[in-house]
Order: sequence, then structure tokens, then C-alpha cells
Amino acid sequence: MPRLASEIDLAGFRNEARELLAHQVPPHEVKWETVHTLNDELFDPPATAADQRSRSIPKAATAIVPASFLRLCEVVVLHHDPQRFALLYRLLWRLVHEPTLRNDPLDADMLHAQQMAQAVRRDMHKMKAFVRFRQVADESHPGEVLHVAWFEPAHHVVEAVAPWFARRFTNIRWAILTPERSVRWDLERLLFGPGASRQDAPAADAGEALWLTYYESIFNPARLKMRQLHKEMPRKYWDNLPEARLIGELSAQAQERSGAMIDQPAQPPQRRIPRPVAVEPEDTLARDGIDSLEQLKAATLRCRECPIGEFATQSVNGEGRLHAPLMFVGEQPGDQEDLQGHPFVGPAGKLLDRALEALGIPRDIVFVSNAVKHFKFELRGKRRIHKSPTQREAAACLHWLEDEIALVQPKALVALGATAARSLMGHAVSVTAERGKWLQRADGRKVLITLHPSALLRMDPEEKDAAFDAFVADLKKAKSVL
Repeated sequence: MPRLASEIDLAGFRNEARELLAHQVPPHEVKWETVHTLNDELFDPPATAADQRSRSIPKAATAIVPASFLRLCEVVVLHHDPQRFALLYRLLWRLVHEPTLRNDPLDADMLHAQQMAQAVRRDMHKMKAFVRFRQVADESHPGEVLHVAWFEPAHHVVEAVAPWFARRFTNIRWAILTPERSVRWDLERLLFGPGASRQDAPAADAGEALWLTYYESIFNPARLKMRQLHKEMPRKYWDNLPEARLIGELSAQAQERSGAMIDQPAQPPQRRIPRPVAVEPEDTLARDGIDSLEQLKAATLRCRECPIGEFATQSVNGEGRLHAPLMFVGEQPGDQEDLQGHPFVGPAGKLLDRALEALGIPRDIVFVSNAVKHFKFELRGKRRIHKSPTQREAAACLHWLEDEIALVQPKALVALGATAARSLMGHAVSVTAERGKWLQRADGRKVLITLHPSALLRMDPEEKDAAFDAFVADLKKAKSVL
């Protein structure tokens, strides 16, 4: 009759199981028991390192089992079924004495354990989704707030899920009370204690009305599916969810509200990117106070209209001669462009040069630029990895691009990629559907749509030659402008 220290004592189970295996005790002769070792204090400090070491000392030789079985044990021990330890020891015994078990996907014991693990994972997910904190005064820290939640898990998942809450709500003090186990975060460590009752948790707080107003405002009656709602949010959780009181009323009004939405007259689509630029080039330049490419460079160097400029090495403006008949516009500078201060000098720029050379177009007779003037990146170790600018960031940089177009006065433009196409046209453009086609801007200039050279660099080696030929064929349509 091995006795475990708690309901989730995996280390104790492993030690006892090794001892039983060493003495060749078959599963049907073993009766597993658990004892509760919680003190009277609500939140006790975690076990000391010495305590952990004393519990993890093996009593017998380690049994060799698949790593997947160990991961299965870690989850199944959290199940509420009192026979879970007996099931796991039976599987361990069989894995040692029946090696073919590990290759049998339809074994009844293994299927049962996997179903239990799935139930535990589902309960962990529901706890992350349906815990609702309410604010109370923190008695241990006068003048500060403690966020308290009541939850009723179906399994012993509190210890397993608590680190997730600690990572998500690191900067606030909180406590989660459940009938069997409770946990508190004091901004430094997780403190576990015995269970509590529903009366120990607050019934409501001042912010609940605001939360209900938000929940009601985002409700979309046209997307209501009650069967799916009950599947994802079972009724057993509703008592602990403030928004549950609105579900009945909102669902009853759903059909009427959907009909009212359908009866409303159609509205014209709005631009997803506002174009804060004038159609007349002189108006655009006058508003920004720009008279030359040098002044434009100085202005973009100190631009902080979006966060990108703060972290880039420098702004990278377009280069080429004024009144170039053709202007190429890419997405944003890359790592090499940011360091050198010149557009299209990295791998994508070399590919563009190769395409222009294939067409017999000298680069010095065209103008090359980007829709966004600063390099947006994400640090991974010592490397700066390209990160696409958001629509808001591209929109913030749009007036600099329009200033550049007004100064250069090109006859036509080539949009290299979706970001450039959106900035030049003022709306989303499907590059795959429109590539190789001429579109017309509001100012009358034509825009040729094609891929960005970096897209070719990301393709599989066997696809690159054909993709490069197609890219050259797209650019060939712009050669007539020259």
C-alpha cells in the first residue's frame, strides 16, 4: 500500500513504482493511497530544496520506458480519478514486461490514459479562459489591491496552471481560490495553500459593470451559434462568469438584431489607409516644408511619427536622378540598407540590379526608394531579423513617400510588393492577382504591380530560376516608359 504525499505527487509515484518493480510486485497486488500534508495557513511557502531532494531520491533502479510515457504520467496524475496511479503503474508494469505495448495504438489501458490526459488538458485550458479576477483590498499590503478569483476545476490542475498566470499577470498581486487548492502570487513567487469556499471570494467589484458593457458591445448577433457556445463554454462555468448573465438576453435578441442589421442600407467601403496627402505635388511639399531631397533626408532622420525611427540606425531615402521617368518603390530598408544608408544594397537589391541588367536598364537612370523610410526589425541574439511594418506605420510614413514622388516627378512607378502597392494606391492590392498589370493612382500616374525581390530569395532553389524570369517579364512592361 504505497502512500503518496499529495494528489499530484509524481516524484513519489515514480519512487514507489521503482521500488515495486524492483520487488516484482504485480499491479493487482498494489493499492495506492494519498495523504494531504497541507498546513492550516492559507498560503504556505513552497517546499525547500532539501525537501524536494529528499523526495526525489530513487529507491531502486530506473525502469527504461519511452519518453512519451513520462510526459503522459505528468498529465494523468492531475486527473481526479482515484484509480489513476493504479492505471499508470499497470501501464509501467506492462511496458517493462510487454515491450510490444509501446507499438499498440489501440490498447485499452493506453487509450484510457490518453483520454484522461486529454480531459486534464481541456480543464487547464478552461481555467486559463474562465478565471475572472475581482479587486479587493490587500490586507497584507495596506493601500494596495489584490485581484481574487474563484474557480472550480474538474481536476487537480491548479499547480500546473499557476505558472501561466504568473507569467501573464507578473506585475499585479492575485489569488485564485478553488475548493481543493489555492494559489497566490506576491510579485516574486507562487504560494500554494488549501482549498477555500465561494464565500471567500468577492462577488463583484467596481470594474465589473465596465466589463459587462464591453462584452455587450462586442456581441455580434449574426455570428451566434448556441450549440458551439455551450460546447466551448459549458454551463457549469457560468456561475463564475459575470458575462454569463447577459447570454440569455443577448441570444433572445439575436434574431431581431440580425434582421435590423440586414435592413440597414449598404455603406460605401472606407479606405483602410487614410491618405493625408494632397493630389497636387506643390501642396504636399508646401505642407511639409520640403524643397529638395536633402531637406527630405534631414526631415526623415528626425521623424518619430511611428516607433520604427527610434530604433533604426538612420533613415534611408530614395536615390536616383530627379525627373527619372521610372521610380521603383519597395517595402522598407533592410539590415544592410540601414547600416549603409542607401536603398536596395542588400541581397534583394542585388537581385533587383540583376533584373535591371537583364533588361538593359542602367540603375542610374531610374529612382529607387521604399514606402517606409526606417528599418523595422526584431532582435534574435545578435541578429536583426526583418519585420514587416504595420499598416499604421506605413500610413505614418506615407507623406514622406508622396514628398519624394513630388520632387522626382516620375512618369510611372513600380510597386515592389504588397506594402508598396498599398501605399501607392491607397488601398489593399492583391499582388498575386494584379502582378504585371498597370493600375492608376489618383494623381493620374500609372503603377506597375509586381513582387518584391526578397520574395524570390525565400523561394525553394528549384523555383528561383522560373520566378526570376517571371519577375523580369513584369519589369519589362515598365521599360517602355523609358
